Amino acid sequence: MKKIIYLLIVTFAVLSCGGKQEQSVEVLVAQGDLEALRAKKSEISAQQKLIEVDIKMLDSAIATKSGDEKLPLVTTITTSSQKFEHFLELQGNVQTKQNVLVYPEMAGTLQRVYVKEGQRVGKGQLLASIDDGGMGSQLAQLKTQADLAKTTFERQKRLWEQKIGSEIQYLQTKSQYEATESAVKQAESQLGKSTIRAPFSGIIDDVIKDQGTVVSPGPGSEVFRIVNLSDMYIEVDVPETYLGGIEKGKEAIVYFPVLGDTVHTKIRQTGNFINPDNRAFTVEIPVPNKKGNVKPNLTAKVSLNDYSKDGAIVIPQSIISENADGEQYVYIATKSDAENEAVVNRQIITTGKTQGSMVEVLTGVSDGAELIQEGARSVKDGQKVQILNNKTNE
Repeated sequence: MKKIIYLLIVTFAVLSCGGKQEQSVEVLVAQGDLEALRAKKSEISAQQKLIEVDIKMLDSAIATKSGDEKLPLVTTITTSSQKFEHFLELQGNVQTKQNVLVYPEMAGTLQRVYVKEGQRVGKGQLLASIDDGGMGSQLAQLKTQADLAKTTFERQKRLWEQKIGSEIQYLQTKSQYEATESAVKQAESQLGKSTIRAPFSGIIDDVIKDQGTVVSPGPGSEVFRIVNLSDMYIEVDVPETYLGGIEKGKEAIVYFPVLGDTVHTKIRQTGNFINPDNRAFTVEIPVPNKKGNVKPNLTAKVSLNDYSKDGAIVIPQSIISENADGEQYVYIATKSDAENEAVVNRQIITTGKTQGSMVEVLTGVSDGAELIQEGARSVKDGQKVQILNNKTNE
């Protein structure tokens, strides 16, 4: 039917002006006037465009009247209020405050090493001993002298309480007893330096000095490295622009690319100082290490929650377009009486933060709005469309 009408219109147009037009063209070609030929061509082209427009209008009217109108096919999503969370992504390294080198406190020969690499030790456990150079024997003599001084003082004290003897004798024995007690404690403290003990519970990561080595306090005489992997943390630098959003207790997601593992934790501490060199403050995030596979200096990607909102409208960023004025807009589908048919209307919106492929809409779209998703780039304002399916945006 459409083809027949099209042929009739073209035939009518040709018959109405064809004979005279064809003769005129022949005359102009015979005359050879270039300007006249160009003018005639422009005239005929303009007539052709007008005829094409009329044909399209007739096609549309015929399709509408006959029920054969082909509407653009689109899909839609229905907006719903939901919680929106934005995360700031940073990078940091795993650290532990219990990763130390253990030094000797006195000079001497490393007499014996009681532990080996990889061994788990408890706080205060004996790790090694150093030759004390006879300090043990000296301490034994001092203790003997202290026992004698104590006995003498106690006897003198009883006599003094019975008003027997002079006060000076009592004070002398008391002073001697206290002096020997102090000497014993000092010797015990000094002798205690001949042993090396674990400062905290952890794992012996490295035995640096072998048994028989001469050691002394100071750099270069490290004997052990001991590490505690149960109290790990990550410290990252956060730009000062996020000072208002990053707070203690907010959610943090830590991903270890090497391990392929993700840990959910919370911000433990935020710094109180802005570094003038990079205009950032530090944030400390604890890292549980139940499996024991997280090691110091391991690289991690950290996502910190800096913005949260309940009842937010969130839509895919892919359905948002922008006009020449820089305004963002979406197409809202308003259903008509016919089944699965709707009219689209362009709606200017303002957007907030973006998380992944989703963006928060601040104004312009309300809860329950039906937005064009697939086909959003090809529809026009006021156009009639056919909806293939609909889903709720969650």
